[in-house]
Amino acid sequence: QSNFQVKIYTHIFLLLKLSQPPTITQQSPKDYIVDPRENIVIQCEAKGKPPPSFSWTRNGTHFDIDKDARVTVKPNSGTLVINIMNDGKAEAYEGVYQCTARNERGAAISNNIVIRSPLWTKEKIEPKHVREGDPLVLHCSPPAGLPPPIIFWMDNCKLPQNERVSQGLNGDLYFSNVKLEDTREDYICYARFNHTQTIQQKQPISVKVFSAKPLTERRPTLLTPVGSTSNKVELRGNVLLLECIAEGLPTPVIHWIKESGELPINRTFFENFKKTLKIVDVSEADSGKYKCTARNPLGSTHHTVTVTVKAAPYWITAPRNLVLSPGEGGTLICRANGNPKPKISWLANGEPIAIAPEDPSRKVDGDTIIFSDVQERSSAVYQCNASNEYGYLLANAFVNVLAEPPRILTPPNKLYQVIANNPALLDCAFFGSPVPEIEWFKGVKGSILRGDLYIFHDNGTLEIPVAQKDSTGTYTCVARNKLGKVQNEVHLEVKDPTMIIKQPEYKIIQRAGQVSFECTIKHDPTLIPTITWLKDNEIHIVCRFTIQKGSLAIMNVTDKDDGVYTCVANTTLDSVSATAVLTVVDRPNPPFDLELTGLLDRSVQLSWIPGYDNNSPITSMFDGMHEPGVWHYQTEVRGTQTTVQLKLSPYVNYSFRVIAVNEIGRSQPSEASEQYLTKAAKPDENPSGVQGIGSEPDNLVIIWEPLKGFQSNGPGLQYKVSWRQKDVGDEWTSVIVANVSKYIVSGTPIFAPYEIKVQALNDLGYAPEPAEVIGHSGEDLPMVAPGNVQVHVVNSTLAKVHWDPVPLKTVRGHLQGYRIYYWKVQDLSKRRRRHVEKKILTFSGNRTHGMLPGLEPYSSYKLNVRVVNGKGEGPASPDKLFKTPEGVPSSPSFLKITNPTLDSLTLEWGSPTHPNGVLIAYTLKFQPINSTHELGPLAEIRVPANETSLILRNLNYSTRYKFYFYAQTSVGSGSQITEEAVTIMDEAVASRQVDIATQGWFIGLMCAVALLILILLIVCFIRRNKGGKYPVKEKEDAHADPEIQPMKEDDGTFEDHKPLKKGSRTPSDRTVKKEDSDDSLVDYGEGVNGQFNEDGSFIGQYSGKKEKEPAEGNESSEAPSPVNAMNSFV
Repeated sequence: QSNFQVKIYTHIFLLLKLSQPPTITQQSPKDYIVDPRENIVIQCEAKGKPPPSFSWTRNGTHFDIDKDARVTVKPNSGTLVINIMNDGKAEAYEGVYQCTARNERGAAISNNIVIRSPLWTKEKIEPKHVREGDPLVLHCSPPAGLPPPIIFWMDNCKLPQNERVSQGLNGDLYFSNVKLEDTREDYICYARFNHTQTIQQKQPISVKVFSAKPLTERRPTLLTPVGSTSNKVELRGNVLLLECIAEGLPTPVIHWIKESGELPINRTFFENFKKTLKIVDVSEADSGKYKCTARNPLGSTHHTVTVTVKAAPYWITAPRNLVLSPGEGGTLICRANGNPKPKISWLANGEPIAIAPEDPSRKVDGDTIIFSDVQERSSAVYQCNASNEYGYLLANAFVNVLAEPPRILTPPNKLYQVIANNPALLDCAFFGSPVPEIEWFKGVKGSILRGDLYIFHDNGTLEIPVAQKDSTGTYTCVARNKLGKVQNEVHLEVKDPTMIIKQPEYKIIQRAGQVSFECTIKHDPTLIPTITWLKDNEIHIVCRFTIQKGSLAIMNVTDKDDGVYTCVANTTLDSVSATAVLTVVDRPNPPFDLELTGLLDRSVQLSWIPGYDNNSPITSMFDGMHEPGVWHYQTEVRGTQTTVQLKLSPYVNYSFRVIAVNEIGRSQPSEASEQYLTKAAKPDENPSGVQGIGSEPDNLVIIWEPLKGFQSNGPGLQYKVSWRQKDVGDEWTSVIVANVSKYIVSGTPIFAPYEIKVQALNDLGYAPEPAEVIGHSGEDLPMVAPGNVQVHVVNSTLAKVHWDPVPLKTVRGHLQGYRIYYWKVQDLSKRRRRHVEKKILTFSGNRTHGMLPGLEPYSSYKLNVRVVNGKGEGPASPDKLFKTPEGVPSSPSFLKITNPTLDSLTLEWGSPTHPNGVLIAYTLKFQPINSTHELGPLAEIRVPANETSLILRNLNYSTRYKFYFYAQTSVGSGSQITEEAVTIMDEAVASRQVDIATQGWFIGLMCAVALLILILLIVCFIRRNKGGKYPVKEKEDAHADPEIQPMKEDDGTFEDHKPLKKGSRTPSDRTVKKEDSDDSLVDYGEGVNGQFNEDGSFIGQYSGKKEKEPAEGNESSEAPSPVNAMNSFV
């Protein structure tokens, strides 16, 4: 008979209204402990067709329910209800009950149900009188229960237990030795029955312990178990509990071993202060001898328990219901095991099979009943009983003989939906007798399904272990037996799995912040997903939580938001989830319970209990209050530390508080500790920062940093100020002053050295001897001027000044340095005096020379030198006159080009603003520029210094020229100024061009050219805004002086140059760099191009038209066409 019939026959019989033998569906446990405060209910429920009737036996004999008014049976049920609420007694109904359910097809019986009532036996309990140090056992003797009741002892509260006082497995309370404190009037044993949710208590026990001095120590003896050996039988699969409780003084310690073996790992536990050995899930391998040893300093004792593991009967094969058709055969098998091996006995309809009515189709063979050629009269309920001395098993199995054609119970056209790569189970629940054969087909004309791709279950279900998208379709189930055939269609759809493609991530957030978790899913388009967020595996919805498009946002995060967040994406077919942890951090909570211990004059120990760190490890900082309202930082310790030794000062009223610090910030300060006032003492230290300085030439001002309040160490803080002139043999002069920071000594010589010391004292005495410091009385102005002042002119802008130092005695103070006053007397080129503006340079220390930068060339200067101390300047040295040599001139003040003709231009200029010497000539260089902006040959003209204009003749008509113009002194050439100009066009050519300009085609061409130029300008403008090259810069670079490169090569500034391309107007990169650094201070004191103004600052040579020397060129410049001429002005 197939397994599936055992599970679904009942449903089928009821659905099809077929006859069915009785089946027990519900019954009370074999051992039933009833609650004496409630009615007794003994359950017995069964089903069958027709519905069964019920009867009961009690203690093996028929229980006549009608004769006892307290006993009733629930309607349509076999359950007994015994009313004991009205003066009934539960113990009157104790016994063994068994229920029988019977109909025309057979009879089924229940287990034997043992009814017991847990009542405490009444007894008179005498007070216990025991001598101090003796053992004591208080007996509990609780009533039986299943499961056994939980025992505990109390007086006013639960009694604490330890190695000396503990409770045994039987509920008794054991004292290894009693103490006077064990005296009590109300030792009460309580039994809690979890099954009935009741608690019962025993009568209180009084214990009085009387003193016995001296106490006599003794070696251990066992209180339980008694003797040296015992035996223990435990059933397989149960928990083995072995116990050894010993008495003795001092209290013994228990140790366990297994003789000839090891205690099983992972299944062995020690309880009740190692007095109980616990081994869970025992098997036959745990049989053996277990030894406990009780030991104290006076000796030991032991006990050996021989454990035998037996087994109550357990099923190997329980009998299963049989549904047969007439003429068929089958077997009922009842196989069980146990230790000892159980005995198998059969019953038919509740009667031993030996005395049951005979059935020729039935044959009993030990644990098997064989049926052959059954008929309808063969229907019955058979019971198998497997029993040994440790228990029994009872199973009902019916044999039902029916003749029925196949029937399919699964609804037609049922739709199954599964997720791809998961099993698909297509049902074909059927019934028939004989049992029908089942076949499956796919599609309308599909062949029978076979092979490894499918699993065919006995209940008709077709399993596709790994369903794929191509598994989608219609499947047909066919059931047939000798009485007929039937089929049914079901449909399968395979869907894409739901996936989380973006999972939430671990987050750390500070309290009161906001955080969000993302959860993005991908799913089958025909399924509608829902996303649910769980916190710590529970739905947690608050107003601060916002879920939008699957993402979870939490506003104003609190500590309660800390936890594990799970995104669960559900469809009707599958569910996926992803988790992330949210850790909420914040500043730590303040420490609390501050306590001061170890109170000494100079130290104290502070301890505290740290507050919660709010998920961020802490370091702790401490503040001590030294004066009212002011907290001072004291020390810092590791966050794991809870005590610190603090150094204290005398005569301070201390109070401490603790602040915890983590990565987020500082906690609120803890509550202040108790106050502690240290004893007064002499000062430990003297004032710091002692100095002696004079504010006037005849005094000495002694100043110091006074001690702070907590450094005074006692009341009456004062200072002893002492001084004497150094190296003159004077005695110390001392004065005691109040708590101030300054004392003035009058009548001192000018700038005399003094030895000074300041000592602290209070009402308890003086501080240690202070260190001496050297100070000076007040300064006065220096007496003499430096002598032998000499000036050496280095170049046209720099001079070096020398002088002899003054004697140190004449300084009359701290020498700070020398100061030079210098001013310009006359510009030699202009032969006139100018406004005198004196400049000052100070040189620190005992110097004898200094440099004067920024002088103007070709000028007359005066200077004097003075010595400087802390009081001021001394007298000036005699004025010293010196002159600077000529330098190179500045650029001409302007260059104008006027009166252009066909072949001439007129040049006008102004003399240099700063000639820096006598001008000897001007130099003019010029060269043509052709239509492609290339430079032509360079021409040079030397012009007398007294000239201010020049007419250049024999120039090309309609040609652009570039001019370079600079002045010269005997030292060299100055900076140049540049300009460009164009000669006018030939009149005949102009006339022709005017005629052309009146032509329509030329006008159209010019418009097209103008439009093209406009487009190019727009493009260039856009490129410039995007970082492109500025076209004006290109033009300026193209007009750069072509003679710069050879000039630089001459002076050796650059080592590597590429020759300038013939006719090119673009300078080399090095030339551009040189021009860009024209205002550098590299040539300070050496070159002639830079100078200093009157206040010593540097003036760079800047000019809007300033350029370097022109380049030489030998290419001729062609006259430009009208178009090129126009382009040259664009």
